[in-house]
Amino acid sequence: MGLSDLLGAMLQSEMTPSSKKRVETAMGKKQGGLLESLGGLAGGEGKDLGGMFGEVLEQASKVAGGKQNLALGGLGALAGALLGGGGKSMGGALGGGAMALLGAMAFKALQGRRQGAEKVPAGLLDPQTDEDRLELEQQTELVLKAMINAAKADGQIDEKEIQRIIGKLQEAGADQEDQNYVLAEMQKPQVTGELIDAVNGRMEVAAQVYAASLMAIEVDTPAEKAYLAQLASGLGLSPDITRRIEEMVGLAPA
Repeated sequence: MGLSDLLGAMLQSEMTPSSKKRVETAMGKKQGGLLESLGGLAGGEGKDLGGMFGEVLEQASKVAGGKQNLALGGLGALAGALLGGGGKSMGGALGGGAMALLGAMAFKALQGRRQGAEKVPAGLLDPQTDEDRLELEQQTELVLKAMINAAKADGQIDEKEIQRIIGKLQEAGADQEDQNYVLAEMQKPQVTGELIDAVNGRMEVAAQVYAASLMAIEVDTPAEKAYLAQLASGLGLSPDITRRIEEMVGLAPA
């Protein structure tokens, strides 16, 4: 498996009972959501887009030099996997689509900053060069590690939970090398400082890491809430930005 497939398999393992629901909420199964906006953006250049995500994708396409440079295929594959119920082949669609979704969420969350979102996140871009593909691969691994790290907010992941996730990875087609990689990450102590260092002040990456962390935990314990506060502070994300991201996954009132 590539890192994108592995990320998809981890999402499919349902690290938290709310993981799939939060992805669906962020995708927007309602008027003005991302699913509706995808249909509009797939139309002609002159077609108006409605809804908050329509505006976000339109703005992102301008920064990226055209909608053809956005990873709309990944978003479409994710939408199809979610609406179709998914299956063994859902991992890849979830992985590539999840990175595009996290990119769209980050771009939207940063719109409220004075300088706005100055760069389209790698996940939302369709990679054109080896350098682009390397950047996307590195950020996919960072997101994957962030999700596993967040799952340790209440302490180390217990053996029963480890075996459940590994079993789900096997069902999704992860080979022994992939399973060993995830197992090693789950058995490590928390590496929050390393994640923050790897983000290195890049706000579009910081927003994706925070959003991905929300997909991995329920956020229903003091320890998990304290972890998210520590992560946001270390990443340099303001309360306004984290609130916007939380709204997108249904964790805060819009």
